[in-house]
Amino acid sequence: MKADRPSGLMSSPGQSLMVWWTAIRPRTLSIAATPVVLGSALAWADGAPMLLPVLLATLACALLIQVGTNLHNDVADFERGTDRPDRVGPLRVTAAGWVRPGSVRTAARSSFALALALGLYLVLQGGWPILLTGVASLVAGWSYSGGERPISHTAWGEVFVLVFFGLVAVAGSHWLQHGDALVDALLCGTVVGLPAAAVLLVNNFRDVENDLRSGRRTLAARLGDLGSRRAYAAMVLFPIALAGVLALHGRTGVLLAILATPYAWALLPRLQRSAGGAALNALLGATARLGLILGVLLSVGVFL
Repeated sequence: MKADRPSGLMSSPGQSLMVWWTAIRPRTLSIAATPVVLGSALAWADGAPMLLPVLLATLACALLIQVGTNLHNDVADFERGTDRPDRVGPLRVTAAGWVRPGSVRTAARSSFALALALGLYLVLQGGWPILLTGVASLVAGWSYSGGERPISHTAWGEVFVLVFFGLVAVAGSHWLQHGDALVDALLCGTVVGLPAAAVLLVNNFRDVENDLRSGRRTLAARLGDLGSRRAYAAMVLFPIALAGVLALHGRTGVLLAILATPYAWALLPRLQRSAGGAALNALLGATARLGLILGVLLSVGVFL
C-alpha cells in the first residue's frame, strides 16, 4: 500500500517545503559537502589563499549534484517498479504519491542545470581539469539511476561513491583553491569517500531482498550477509588507518582521526539483518555522521 498522503500536504508552502526536504534526502547532503571543505582546508593549510566565492560555488555545485542524483533516483526507481509497496527504507515521495513523477523529474533536471551553470564559473577558475571533473560528475549523477543499466543496479555503486564523493570531490576542491594536484588530497578523499560508500552499502543491505526480486545485483546482494558485514567493517575502519599514512607524509595533525575509532567500532555490530528496517535506517544516518566526523577531524588536523 502506498503511504497515505497527509491531509493538505501540498496545500501550504510549509507543507510543500517539508515534502521536497524529504525528497532531497537531507541525511546524505553531508556526504557531498564534507569533501569540499576538506579539500579546501588542505589547500589553505598548504598556504593557498582562501577563495571564499570559489568555496561557496564548489559547495553549491556539490550539493546540487547530490540533490539532482537523489531526485532522479527517486523518480527512476518508481518508474522501474524498484520501489515496491513493501519497501522498508525511508519514504520516497514519488512512490508515496506525494509528488507527481514529472515534477520530481523536472526538479532533478533543474538541480543538474544549476550545477552546470555554477560549474562554468568554476571552470574559469580551475581550467580544463575542472571542466572534465564537472562533466564527469554530472554524467555520473545521471547514470547512477538512468540508462538501461543504472549504476545503482550493479555492484559498482560503492565504487562510484568512493570516486565521486571522495577522490574527485576532495582533489577537485583542492585544485580550485591551490591550483595544484596532491597525493595527500587523494588520500584524504579516500578517508571520507569510504564512509560515504558504506552508507550506500547499508542502504543496499537493508533492501537486498527487494533488490533481488527486482533484478538488482548490488554489492550487498552479491556479497551476502557475512561478506557485506566484512566490507562494511573495512569501509569504516580503514579510513582511520589511512590517517597514519597521511601522518607519515608529515601531516601528523591528521592523527586526530583516531578519535573517531570508538564511534566507528560501535557501528560494526549494528549491521544485522535481524535489526530491522528502522534500525538499519538509523545506521545509515550514523554512518554518514562518521564521514562528517572524519572530515572535520582531518580539516582541523591538517593545520596542526
